[in-house]
Parts: sequence; C-alpha cells; structure tokens
Amino acid sequence: MNTPSTGRCTLVGAGPGDPELLTLKAVKAIASATVLLVDDLVNDAVLEHASPSARIVHVGKRGSCQSTPQAFIDKLMITAVQEGEQVVRLKGGDPFIFGRGGEEVEHLRAAGIDVEVVNGITSGLAGMSSLGAPLTHREHAHGVVFVTGHAKPGDGGTDWSQLAATARQAKLTLVIYMGVSSLEHIRAGLLQGLPAHTPVAIVQHVSLPQQREALTTLGEVVGTLAREGLQSPSIIVVGDVVQGARAWASQPNASQKVA
Repeated sequence: MNTPSTGRCTLVGAGPGDPELLTLKAVKAIASATVLLVDDLVNDAVLEHASPSARIVHVGKRGSCQSTPQAFIDKLMITAVQEGEQVVRLKGGDPFIFGRGGEEVEHLRAAGIDVEVVNGITSGLAGMSSLGAPLTHREHAHGVVFVTGHAKPGDGGTDWSQLAATARQAKLTLVIYMGVSSLEHIRAGLLQGLPAHTPVAIVQHVSLPQQREALTTLGEVVGTLAREGLQSPSIIVVGDVVQGARAWASQPNASQKVA
C-alpha cells in the first residue's frame, strides 16, 4: 500500500516589504517549510526565517516584467505537496489582495490539497500608515475600495468614471494597485466623477528604506509622477483622507477640500 502524503501547502503574505511587519504566524510557517516558492517583491530579509535546509525557489511575479507562468507555479506547488513537502507559497503583501491567491487555492483544492492562508499587511494600508494618514475616517471616508489598475488581457478593466462617481457619492477612498503604467488613462476616467483638486498620494517601495512618496491632486497626478520619477511598484491613493498625511499642510493646495 502507498503511504498517504503528509505534504501540505500554506499561502503566506510577506507584507509590503519591511520584514518587521511579518505576522508571528507567517514567521512560524516560513520556518517550518521544506520548500518555499517566493515572489519577486518579497524582501530577501524575510527568508532569514527559513530553515537552512529548505529549498528556495524564486518564481518571479512582477508587473510589466517577464514573469514565471502561473500554470508552472501551480504545478510546482501541487507536485511538491504530493511528494510530501511542507510548501510555503510566499507572496508580497497579502495573498488575497491582488496576489492571485484565490486562483492558487482553487487549483490546489482541485488537486485534492487543503490550503491554509496566512494574511499579510497589504501595501495600500501600509503606504498610507507610513504617511500618518488613515484609509477611512468618520468625516472624510466611509469606506475604501482596493482596485487594480492592471486589467487581465482581454478584460475591459475598471470603469473609472463610474467608480469615481460612486466614490464621490459614497465618500470612498480609492487605493489603486499596479496603476503607474496606465495612470493617464485612470486619471482621465476619474476626472469624470471627481474634481481635479481631489487629494492623491503616490507611494513607491512601501515600508522599505528606499520608500519615496509624493502628495498631489488628481489634476496634477500625471505630471507629479513624471517630475518625481516615481515608478512601480507604487500604490496610488485617491481621496480626502490624503489630507491627513503629515506633509499635506505644506502642499500648495492644502486649503482645498473635495466638494
């Protein structure tokens, strides 16, 4: 008789970059892994928690760059678990916020493999916290929308004008991931529902020593991005809560508010 496999798989969120933002549960999972499949945006310092005997496989997943095919990653995970390995799929931020964690869970379950998910701090939250500002506020934002600026091939993507109208009516903060390359298109759509003086924050390399940020307005955001030389990976936050950033008072339009 064949001995049942004792392999297992855990999807672990490595957070936005700073290794000190790992959860205790994430550290324990990483330490117990015999195989780690690691995304590009995971800080190398996070791997210091791995066992010296663990096999580390880098499976690059980064916007606008050549990436490891998702089907290949799924096959690696399934094969390793079936061979009895303790697999950790280590992903930047949180596995279930634009990390394809849902897709990977579906493939693993279809192969008869149970999956545990360990959440990580997402960059949209950490980025605003680093500026001293919230994502929600009782007076300025009744909710928050996490949205991708990078549509799946063949998908029309987000209706930015409709989203802007909803955000204005419902007083929502918009947190845009992977939006740098299509920012001009996003800005044009948002301006159909939000005023040009809507506050915007752009944060690159969230939580890392090389973090850079810029505070601007929706009308000026494309020019600000170019002038400051900000690139991916960055998060873009749109809404009145940006006025809570420590440096907002120094902005030339600091006295203006979203109508």
